[in-house]
Order: sequence, then C-alpha cells, then structure tokens
Amino acid sequence: MPTVIALDVSLSMRRPVLGSGTNENNQTEQLTRHHLAVHGINALLHYLQANSKLEFVALVVFSSLYEVICPFTRDYDSIRSKLQNIEECDKTCIETALHGVNNVIMAEWGNTTACQVVLITDGNPGVGPMSLDDSLNSLNVIRDVNPFPLPFPYPGKLSVICIASQQDAGLHIGLPLYQRLVDLAGGDSVVLVPEAPLSKHSVAACFQKLSETNYVSFQGYLKCGNLGSRILLSPAPMPYTKKTDFELVSGLMISKIIEICGFISVADVGSPSAISRHLVLPLATEKSPSMQGISLEEDSDTDENGDEGKVPSFCVLLHGALKVENMVALCLLNSEWYGFIYSWADTKKKSNLMLTVLEPGLDVVPWLGNFSNLGPIDAAKGVAVSFPVRPNEKRSYTQNAPSWIRQVGLQSDIQKILRHARKLPEKTQNFYKEVNRLRRAAASMGFVELLEGLACILERECTLLPPNLNPDCTIQMGHVASLIRKPEFLELRYNIPPARTRFQHGGS
Repeated sequence: MPTVIALDVSLSMRRPVLGSGTNENNQTEQLTRHHLAVHGINALLHYLQANSKLEFVALVVFSSLYEVICPFTRDYDSIRSKLQNIEECDKTCIETALHGVNNVIMAEWGNTTACQVVLITDGNPGVGPMSLDDSLNSLNVIRDVNPFPLPFPYPGKLSVICIASQQDAGLHIGLPLYQRLVDLAGGDSVVLVPEAPLSKHSVAACFQKLSETNYVSFQGYLKCGNLGSRILLSPAPMPYTKKTDFELVSGLMISKIIEICGFISVADVGSPSAISRHLVLPLATEKSPSMQGISLEEDSDTDENGDEGKVPSFCVLLHGALKVENMVALCLLNSEWYGFIYSWADTKKKSNLMLTVLEPGLDVVPWLGNFSNLGPIDAAKGVAVSFPVRPNEKRSYTQNAPSWIRQVGLQSDIQKILRHARKLPEKTQNFYKEVNRLRRAAASMGFVELLEGLACILERECTLLPPNLNPDCTIQMGHVASLIRKPEFLELRYNIPPARTRFQHGGS
C-alpha cells in the first residue's frame, strides 16, 4: 500500500549522538540524529526494493512547515538521492506534518485507499503553541479551519519512530504524547524506539522490525478445478472489520487458498462496491501431486532459477482467457466471502490480473442476487435466466405482503374488501381472505387504528346497501365489524371465520 515517510528536519534532529563517532580514512565523523534517520530510511527502502517492489513511496519533510521532497514513486533511488540534500529548519510541529501527509495522500489516492504513514522524529514534542502537547490539549476545541488531522480521513496506519536514546530526558516527556497520538490514529499504529545504545545498527534493526511488520507479503494459491498457481497479492490484504446491526466482527482475513467458483460476463457484474483491490502476481510453482507442492508459509522461497517466461502459468492462461472472453471470475475468499478476478488495463498496451474484494456476505451485489443461488448455465435447461437469479423452489409464504408506502395502496386494499362484500354470499371466501390479510398486516405493524377504521367503514356500508342486495351482505359485514374489534383477533394465529347463515351455499 502507498507509504508516506515524514522526516523531522528541525534543529533538534541535528544534535550529535554521544559515543557515535566513526573513523574512516583517519577522519572522525560525528553522527547526528538526522544521519541515523537517513540511515534508517535507506534500510526501509532497501527492504521494499527487495520484497515489495510495487510499493509507492513519498517523502515529506517538516518542521513548523512541511515540504514534499519527493511525490509518490517506485523509483527508490530518486528518494535516496534527495535524502542527501535536505537542510535543517526551525522547530518541530507534528500537527503540521500530519496535515501535510493527509494533503499528499488525499490528492493522490483519495479517502478509500489504505496507506502507511512513517513519521520519523527525535522524540521531542516541540515547544510553545505549535507543540504536540498543545495540539493534544486543544482536541476538544472546535476549529472551523484545519481541524486536528487524526484520525486519518482514509484507512491509515501511523508508525512513529523516535530516534533517541532510551535514557534521553526529552524522550521521557514526549513518549506519552506520541503514544496518545498513535491511539488517536487507531488501527495497529505504534511508537518505536531503537534499542540502546543508539547507533546505526540499532536504528537499522528498528526499521527492519517496522518493515517486517508493515510490509508482509500475501502469498497464496489460486485454484480452479484441477488447475492452480501460486500467487502474490499486492498490496497485501489487511484484516477487515465487518459492521453488523448488533456487533463488530473483527479480524476477518482472506484465506491462503482462493478458489474460482465460476465465470460471469463483465456487463453483468458492473461496478460493485469493494473494500479493496489487489494485483494478482504469479509465483513459480513446483510440480507435485498435492497443490503442486506449494508451501504457503510466509518465509517460503519465491525465487526460482531459470527463465520464468518459459514456464507454463495458470495465471497467464486465466488472464488471457478473461481478457479475450470479457469475463470475470467469481472466487471464494473465505467462508461466505467472495471477490472478482478480472483483466484490468492501465494503458492500451499493458493489462494486469486484478482481484476486487467484496464485502463479506452472500448478497452483497444486489443485481446478481444471492451468490448461493448461482450455478452452472447448463442447469437452466434451456430456460432464459437473468440476474438476479431466483431460488428454484417456491416458498409457501410467498404471498405478496401489503405495501402501504403510499396512501393509494391502503385505499385499494379497503376498496377490494368492499367490492367482495357487495357480492356476498358468492364471494364469501375472497371477502374473508382479504379481511384476514389486511388484519394480519395491520396487527404486524401495530396499526390498530386501521382495524377500528375498517370496522366503522363496514358498519357504515351496512346502512347504505340497497334493499335488493342479498341479506348475507349485511350479516357478514356486521359480523366482521364486531369481531375485528376484539383483542383476541389481534393475534396473528387467529383468523376471523365466516358467520354461518341460511343464505350461504350449503348452509343450514
């Protein structure tokens, strides 16, 4: 994921490190905290160059103001060269640095891309009104302009590295403030301090620890029937927290084995909402009976000798097929968690295999329907099937529920009851079916006033009926008007039965 390195260039970073003199060509060089910070950044860039070549990195320096030294790039050598020409400025202002970081990320990536922020300072919180202590103490003050930059407006992780000796008195003052800062950032944000004694070796070890924690590659296995391939996802998927009505389900992770379930036309899939997108990169795969002998351990060796371009690859086959057929592959990422693999072109000449990770769940793409209802096209047996796919079985409770969002819907249901009432006794069954349907719907919604209103309407209709109508009309409407007011008929399990009269067919 994109990374912003924010380097403190205040005067305090130019303080010498005690006992750190190095002897080269009989000349003693006194190391400063700035020298150690640059050494640590070079160690981080070296790790990325060896293990995460696709990471975009930007370099920002800050004191009381901030400056973008190098915008997002994969050319790590250009960042190294610019590190050598950085000049010191005035005093530390962490809030200014975070504002600058947010501006850089929002301008390039927006608020949906997860990003890493590595803030490198000497542990000094600053002094005066621009200090970290002052910023944290004014969090509850409402500011119309430049509100406090944490928490990040995007999915972000803040890692603060304090280039200071653990016995430094300034660090003892600043460390609790930086801990409050990372608590505000949330997630897995951390504060790191090099081990004693402070030296190039301890700083490099600190940055190595940061790199191994934040830039763990995701190696898995992409499976489709009897075919498969080792893959690398870039950037590595992050743990996902699913929000439900009553709880938060945290720590959801994509399985190491991603299985393709089927293929769908790009036109049918459209552009569903996604939580992340990743490049799918093939890795060298051994030939053995069980999953081609793939080890999914993080430390498994991914480098193979020989020309990889001459080795058959399932990823290359899949990429070409999806591109030519204009299809996407629906894949199972974990239990009831799906994603789409497809060919995506960033230029006219170059395309990549991409994975879009959907929200966990079976019904996350409304126009496709529930994923559990999808199946082979042959199962349709010649019947034209369109999305969303409906279940084959018809449920016993598929009677349409009344919709009273608009007034006309309620009026229509009452008028239907009255039309059946005027045709009694021939429409007795239809009359009571509609009465009980409306009664159940009103009771389910707690709309008791509707039942009282229906009773009044039926009583009024009894007085307005013409004399030539069957007397059963008056008897049945009066019967319903009296029973519908009784509390026991608010229960959904009871139905209002017809009144037995001598006017009904077969009545006694």
